[in-house]
Parts: sequence; structure tokens; C-alpha cells
Amino acid sequence: MSNDKKGYITKKKDMNFQSVESLQSVVNVVNEAAAAVNDKKRTIRESAIPEVLAGALGAGIGGVGSFAALYGLGSVVGLSAAGITSGLAAAGGIVGGGMVAGVFVLAAPVAVLGGVGVGVASHLKNKQLRQEKERLYKEALSKHDAIIKALKEETDSDKERMDYLQSLNILLQRAITDLQKDLGKAV
Repeated sequence: MSNDKKGYITKKKDMNFQSVESLQSVVNVVNEAAAAVNDKKRTIRESAIPEVLAGALGAGIGGVGSFAALYGLGSVVGLSAAGITSGLAAAGGIVGGGMVAGVFVLAAPVAVLGGVGVGVASHLKNKQLRQEKERLYKEALSKHDAIIKALKEETDSDKERMDYLQSLNILLQRAITDLQKDLGKAV
């Protein structure tokens, strides 16, 4: 496996979270859990991520292999084909070409900058990614404990509130498991 001596996964393709940006979904769930603990009236309806929570509740804990897949059940984000092609055509228009020329116009700066500083930048990004995973792992554990406590204390709450807490519990469990794997911690 692609681990260093401490167990941290070093190959991007083996990571559940390959960039700091990919951790944003975990941040969203941790923030939602904090809001849930602070507001005992909050339900999926008031959530900032209602589709994700409803998807997690529907899938349950065993139905999906990773946090990203579970999180993705409720959120559809992407670029349309029309948006991509019009963007490439606009970039190609700079040099008097069309969409195909646009690919080369947009790729040129990347090729020029490719040689210098890539190693240093990559090392710093990897260090930042690992630190962010560690921070989020601790935060997710803390919020997971708080959600479990709320589930135990709020047994008399209505079904909407209990479903909300349970969906957060499921998402936090998957996030913790996937972060543990990336960090090389015993699962």
C-alpha cells in the first residue's frame, strides 16, 4: 500500500480526500452538526444541506461505500456541456480559432509554468492537506460525540428532529472512517 512509516496514505489515487477542496463537504457536515447541537428545534428542513441529509438518511450507513458517495447522493454539482464548449470557444476566439484552439489557449499557461516550483508547491499542498485532514478528523469526532449525545438525550423529540440527527450521525461516521483511512489510523 502507498503509506509512509506512520501509515498516512501518500498516493493521491488511494486517498478518499485528494485535495483541501475535496474536504469542503466534510466541513459542511461538521458545521451542520454544530448547528444541530446548538439549536434543538433544527431539522432537515432548516439545514443548509437538506438534500445531502435526506440522501444519507435514505441510504443508511451500510448502503454506500464512501463519504463522498454518500454526500453526493443529495448534491448534484457540475458544468453543462454548453457551458464548457462556449467557454472553450471564447478562449479560442482570442487567437482567432474556435473551441479546439480554446483548449490550447487555456492549457498554454499551465505548460509554461509547469516546470518551476512544482515540487515545492506539491510538498506544501500535501502538508496542508494532511494538516487539514487531522484538524477535520478531530472536529468530526467531537461533533459525532455531540450528535450521539443529542440522540440519547432527545428521545422524546419528533420524528423530523430524530431523522435529522440520525442523518448527521451517518454522515459523520462515514467522514470519520474515510479520514481515518487517509490518515493511516486504525479503523
